[in-house]
Amino acid sequence: MIPTLLFLGLLFCFPTAFHEPRPHHAKVVIADPALERKVDASLQQRHPGWFDVTAAADAREARRAVLDRTAVAGYAAQGRNAVLYVAEANGTALEQALAKGFTTVAARHHQKLTITDVAPTVSKDENGTTPVYFAVAWNVPGYILATTLLRAVTFNRRKKMLAIVAASALFSVVGFFVGAGLGYFPYEPSALGIAFLLSTAVATFSLGMAPFTKQFFPLAGLGLYIVLSVPSSGVAPVQLLPAVFQGLHAVMPLGNAVDALRGVLYFNDVGVLRPVLVLCAWIAAGMTLLGLDAWRHHRAAVRPPGESGREDVPEPPVEDPSVEAPSPTALPVHPHHFGEQLPMLEGTVRDDGQQPLRHAVVTIMDAGGRQLVRTSTNVRGQYAVTGLPQGYISVVASYPGRNPVVHQKLLQSGAAVRSDFTMHDRHTGSPAHPAHTGRSGRA
Repeated sequence: MIPTLLFLGLLFCFPTAFHEPRPHHAKVVIADPALERKVDASLQQRHPGWFDVTAAADAREARRAVLDRTAVAGYAAQGRNAVLYVAEANGTALEQALAKGFTTVAARHHQKLTITDVAPTVSKDENGTTPVYFAVAWNVPGYILATTLLRAVTFNRRKKMLAIVAASALFSVVGFFVGAGLGYFPYEPSALGIAFLLSTAVATFSLGMAPFTKQFFPLAGLGLYIVLSVPSSGVAPVQLLPAVFQGLHAVMPLGNAVDALRGVLYFNDVGVLRPVLVLCAWIAAGMTLLGLDAWRHHRAAVRPPGESGREDVPEPPVEDPSVEAPSPTALPVHPHHFGEQLPMLEGTVRDDGQQPLRHAVVTIMDAGGRQLVRTSTNVRGQYAVTGLPQGYISVVASYPGRNPVVHQKLLQSGAAVRSDFTMHDRHTGSPAHPAHTGRSGRA
């Protein structure tokens, strides 16, 4: 199902975005209000819907609008000459479309058009798209990092966030020095901050949404960061994209990172604040989802037995949201703090006198009898395990000189299961503790 949906998303999004690149309501400024009406009429007649035309007092103000990123072009005409101010940093495809439209305007007024680039790019970024390619390199690994951390079942949320911060810092530093060192973009250290925010935003939001999207996490991640992000990122200048992709560009982390990178690299930090705030909003949303999931697990862990109201019918198993299922793992037993990785199964092993048994062996097997994990109890007779599949499991406790005890438990999503054992001395002839079935929740 996921490959099919991903195929359809790629099939419809990429061709829709790129098949007919032409301006869609690109903002241009015309020096002289009287000239603005004539130019607007000419453009609407020849290229309807391509441009949104406004007036400026003079050529200097029209040029300033391009540098301030409030318009993609400024146009001024006097006598037999006309000047079109553009920014190569916005992409040469947009520059060519602007030149095409305004060459027609100048010709109708018997003027010679001169094109002036007010924001030139470096020689290795002739098309103005290098920031997009580096942003993609900071975008996708953030999602892959989140899928990797989902399998780190012994990491609590704090450790996962530290891992995200460390990896994002490494990605941003390496990418920046490769790009600046090889001359793909100017040496502007502010780009490091944009790269860090992008990787952190993608990784944090991915980690936060994973528990809620469950088996659809790969589809959600690839859909957000590839299917929707790449067409709206700026590979084709945003003004050449249909309205829906222009809207996506305004909210997706990749598109906003590209805007911010262009601002710090070529526009003297103009227009950077808004995309930076959007990236911070993605990080905040991811942190909120992580907190909500932690609260949900905390409430389930402290819920009294029998309060969940669930029936004794197991829910259909839900695939782990990462690419690979987590391996069953024994956890160190200690008081659990809010937000830490909670065990799926825990308990205590005691003897006939209810004294804890140290080094008792606890083996967990699936419904088919396959061993999943084996651990031993600590000095207080306690054990804890996580990363187990949902459904029925068998928990076997054994200790030298004592009868083994088997419990059957049902693991369900969002609830820790407890399985305590009392082990009788083999020489007393006491029967082993009978096996029983437990519901989701603490037994």
